[in-house]
This record gives sequence, C-alpha cells and structure tokens, in this order.
Amino acid sequence: MTFTTRLTELLGIEHPILLAPMGSASGGALAAAVTSAGGFGFVGSGYASSETVHREMLAAGNVRIGVGFINWALQDRPEALDAALEHDPAAVMLSFGDPTPFASRVKQAGSLLFCQVQTLDMAKQAADAGADVIIAQGRDAGGHSGHVRGTFGLVPSVVDAVAPIPVVAAGAVADGRGLAAALVLGAEGVLMGTRFAASKESQWSEVLKQGAVAAASDDTEQTRVFDIVRGAAWPTHFPGRAVRNAFSARWNGREEDLANQRDAENARYDATEAGDLSTGVLWAGEGVDLVKDIPSARDIVLRTVAEARKALGASWPG
Repeated sequence: MTFTTRLTELLGIEHPILLAPMGSASGGALAAAVTSAGGFGFVGSGYASSETVHREMLAAGNVRIGVGFINWALQDRPEALDAALEHDPAAVMLSFGDPTPFASRVKQAGSLLFCQVQTLDMAKQAADAGADVIIAQGRDAGGHSGHVRGTFGLVPSVVDAVAPIPVVAAGAVADGRGLAAALVLGAEGVLMGTRFAASKESQWSEVLKQGAVAAASDDTEQTRVFDIVRGAAWPTHFPGRAVRNAFSARWNGREEDLANQRDAENARYDATEAGDLSTGVLWAGEGVDLVKDIPSARDIVLRTVAEARKALGASWPG
C-alpha cells in the first residue's frame, strides 16, 4: 500500500512520511531506517554541530537522507551547513527562524530545501526564500515549536497561502489517522517526531522511550524551564512541549528566579537528567497518547500507511 503525493514524487520515496530531525533522537541509524522503510529520514544537527553532522551522516551509510538545522544556531555556526553539504544530502531542513540567509547555498548545492514554519507569515517568508517543501508545524508538536497555531488549523491555511509548493503537516501526528487527516486537509505528507523517538533505532535512552510509552498527552505542556536550566538559548517564542514533571511544576511561572539560580540548578539537573524523569526533560507532543510500544522504524512506517489506508478507504487515489 502506498500513497502517491507530490512529496513522494519529489523525493522519490514510497510513503509520505518524514522523520523529524530531533537532536536527541534522530541519528544516522534512525534516519536510514526510515528511508529504508520507504519514508525519508532527517538527522538532527544538534545546535548546528559540524561534528554531529559528520558523525550521523556517516552512521547512515549510503542510505539517502537529509539534515535538519535550527536557523538561529546555524547563524552562529554556519560552517555546520558546509559540513552537511559535503555529504551531498538529498534535502536540508531549516527551522525556527528566517531561512533566507542559507536558502541559496542549499539549493546551489543541489539539495532540496525544506522549511519548517509555525505561522502563516513564516510560511510566506519560506516561499519567498525558494522552499521546495514547507512543513507546517503546530504548537501541539513535541519539543520546540511556535505557541500560536495548532497543527490541523495551521495546515490548510498554509496549503492555500503557498500553493503550489507542497506542504507537510507536523505536530501530534503519531499514527495513520494523523496521516489521513493531513492528506484530507491538503498536505502532501507528515513529519513525525515523538512516535519515532520511541523506536528501536532512536538515540533516546530506554528510560526516555519507556517514559513516552507511559506518558499521557494531557500531561504535556509548553515550557521554557528546561531550556533555561540547560542554558539553551531558544528564543522565547519557540517554547518546548514536554511532559510535566516535578522540576517544571516547581519552576513554571518562576522563570526569572530559575535564570538567577541557573548555575546551582544546572548542577543538580545534570546529575539526574539521564535517569530521573521527575527532573530530566521528556520532550513529547500531544500525540504521545498513541505511543504504546517501542517498535522498529520500519514497523512504524508500514503501520502508519496501513492505518491511513484503512481510514481513508480503498477509493483514495494513489
């Protein structure tokens, strides 16, 4: 079973399912597994780390994948884009800020330009920058996103605004029903994060994967406290969605106090982050309710396609 869309035709893939370039989860092994299953994988570059890019691109072997960057981090480390382009990625994704300074370099290198946006104005900016694909990410996504629009309200607005550029839906998509809904709304595919983070090939620890399986969507919230304690310089208009825990309950609404005590709190946070989810962050989107197991990336791709086909019926084209 396949869905032929403009996204699958552009990338030459079987299924319109993309792996989000999550810095903590999307290494070369996971990206390669998603591509090998018929979707398309992006590795995360961390905060525009050339070392990370080289390592994970090599880990993917000869499998065709892409690389994702945080725009504001890339501004500080533009050499990371050169590191990525040395590996001839099929696509480069630019997210969280103006893609214009880097767009021409990506396209001149022969890579497809994917731009992830969180508002309608950002979508228009990405279109003007020459995006080949625009990813409409709602505030219900896990990890960092905007704070204004939900995925399934944003997607059709972006589709109409940037036509004929293909649009991909991101945020709260964790099974085939999400893919089906995105296609009905005019998207050409989906970008999935939380669901793939809890997969066998993910770089997440077993603690984080099991935490995602146990988590409830009602317990997720957008917060800045984990960025503050880690010293991650995320702009305030890109908060992160994570599972609520004792640390966030203590500091939400007291961000200035946390910033003033960051050195002491950071030492305590670092000591417990890896294995204690009452303190450490578990990034998760509103689709985490649908994460009930830890399968292979291949199983996730094929299961999602089968569920979407069932939801849409055999009459759906492609």
